[in-house]
Amino acid sequence: MTRESGSGGGMGRGGAALRLALEGNIAVGKSTFLKLLGATFPEWHLVTEPVAQWQKVPASGAAQVAVGSANLLQMMYQEPARWSYTFQTFSCLGRLKAMLEPPPERPPGTPHPVQVFERSVYSDRYIFAKNLFEAGHLQPLEWTIYQDWHGFLLRQLGPRAALHGFLYLRATPQTCLERLRRRARSEESGIQLRYLQQLHAQHEHWLVEKTTKVHFEDVKDAPVLVLDVDKDFEHDVAVQGVLMAQVEEFAVALRAEASPSRPDPHRALEP
Repeated sequence: MTRESGSGGGMGRGGAALRLALEGNIAVGKSTFLKLLGATFPEWHLVTEPVAQWQKVPASGAAQVAVGSANLLQMMYQEPARWSYTFQTFSCLGRLKAMLEPPPERPPGTPHPVQVFERSVYSDRYIFAKNLFEAGHLQPLEWTIYQDWHGFLLRQLGPRAALHGFLYLRATPQTCLERLRRRARSEESGIQLRYLQQLHAQHEHWLVEKTTKVHFEDVKDAPVLVLDVDKDFEHDVAVQGVLMAQVEEFAVALRAEASPSRPDPHRALEP
């Protein structure tokens, strides 16, 4: 299913590309949803989560000569108390690099595409790192250090790391567990329902209830489109059409709110 370039495929606030993050629980269907977005809006620029990088981290200390490699994702799941801080540091920096990478060159006069990132530096902090701390896998000192450099980097980068909105794929933890079992990623074999329930609660607190304390205005006030994907949308064309229409309407509304004079979105809030 494809859709011609239209009002949903253009500019974001202040003449810049519209930048969105696709958020959701483990195995909720983000990769499937990104493929659907790519088929529906072929002019959009989609950035997938770098899972392969987490599974094969050069252990030699030189990325150019990977004599050996480590599966950091597996290590984190097997020994979360030992590897959670390392993993969250590595994953967050990888997401930041992806957000700072310029989109592909386009012919002069062509509108910037909508950019969609699979998760973000914000969910890295307000979902995963926060949950690991609350579960006791991140020590208080590690959590403090993580928050310090996370906040510093984003304040320094300012609008370069800003997002205009979030697409939240929402499904029950039980549905996510069923999808996780079907995809059978070896590193995730030990994940239990309780962990998915914790992550679901973190998503709800941050993106729906707005009870998570955040530290940047763009995260605190950013629009959120909640998309119900509890049903098997991968094989239901009718459901796909509804979801894509919702996304396009969301993008159109964000562009309509464009304001070149908006304040710096990364001005720190009061601690």
